[in-house]
Amino acid sequence: MKVLHVEGGRNLYGGAQQVLYLMAGLADRGHRNILVCPEGSDLAPAAAACAEVRPFPMRGDLDLWFIARFRRYLRGSRPDLVHLHGRIGADVMGGIACRLEGIPVVHSRRVDNPEPRWVVALKYRLHDRVIAISEGIGQVLLTAGLPAEKLRLVRSAVDSKHFDRPCSRELLIRELGVPAQARSIGIVAQLIARKGHRFLIEALPPLVEEFPHLWVLIFGKGPLERDLRRHVTRMGLGNQVRFVGFREDLPDLLPCLELLVHPATREGLGVSLLQAASAGVPIVASAAGGIPEAVHHGINGLLVPPEDPQALGTAVATLLHDGRLARRLGSAGKDLMRNEFSINAMVEGNLAVYHELLAKAVRT
Repeated sequence: MKVLHVEGGRNLYGGAQQVLYLMAGLADRGHRNILVCPEGSDLAPAAAACAEVRPFPMRGDLDLWFIARFRRYLRGSRPDLVHLHGRIGADVMGGIACRLEGIPVVHSRRVDNPEPRWVVALKYRLHDRVIAISEGIGQVLLTAGLPAEKLRLVRSAVDSKHFDRPCSRELLIRELGVPAQARSIGIVAQLIARKGHRFLIEALPPLVEEFPHLWVLIFGKGPLERDLRRHVTRMGLGNQVRFVGFREDLPDLLPCLELLVHPATREGLGVSLLQAASAGVPIVASAAGGIPEAVHHGINGLLVPPEDPQALGTAVATLLHDGRLARRLGSAGKDLMRNEFSINAMVEGNLAVYHELLAKAVRT
């Protein structure tokens, strides 16, 4: 089977990492991958071992010329089907091009933000199947009018062995300047509004007073970095909060965190939650979107209402006080990831959708 994947993101973050896992799994099963991605994408070099990579001009949601460019490429490559990952124009413009060329098309939906019913009615008419990465996303789509017969659920995956490693405390101290006596917690997310960094910052003053050696490490990049830094300064937290950017050595650093905090207001599933759980790190997160599918309250973490700094701080304090509970949640997280979020299950789930769609195309 020849599958053409389209991923419009430029950074090797959660969604793009899922595409990489999928293509590697498909290649191991003898299928051929073609990857269309933006010029300069971080995914391109990483995917070279499992896909034919085709850098492509991709200029966002209103890039109408993408339709013509992509149609020409489809005629030359003639894939069996096209899998559109994410958005950034590919979901609509790529869908139109596939429809015009008569090629079966699958779209993965990774975010849980609601869309107007008229948008859902028009946009998803372009796709033969829509894959939601969580039940939460699926419910958002169904509520907005997506026909149930089009929807399939295939959860995101994590390479749990990659994150299940011992903590290197020396690395944390050397690379991030964390004091030896620090109690480190972290948030791993793009610096954008829906990830909810501000709620953690607002929850910190009483936590810092109660736990004077508390350090907060903010992993990730994004457009809100300047605003968040200013917020930290205004709150007088400059000595307790450190912005550490995007780290390639995250698998070595995650196991050194006492807990991961994820106060997102909207979230499809949360790849960083899967990574932290694989590392045995207990989690405090908002009960928003697909998060409760990755964080089971009282099993591998604690869930709190979204946009509630007080509840967030109380949950963080609970785990910082109760080391036995934190260790139990961390251990259970490893089991949950191995049992429910394996790469093999994700690849097989997508393959089942492909086979279903191609079988239907043969019948018609």
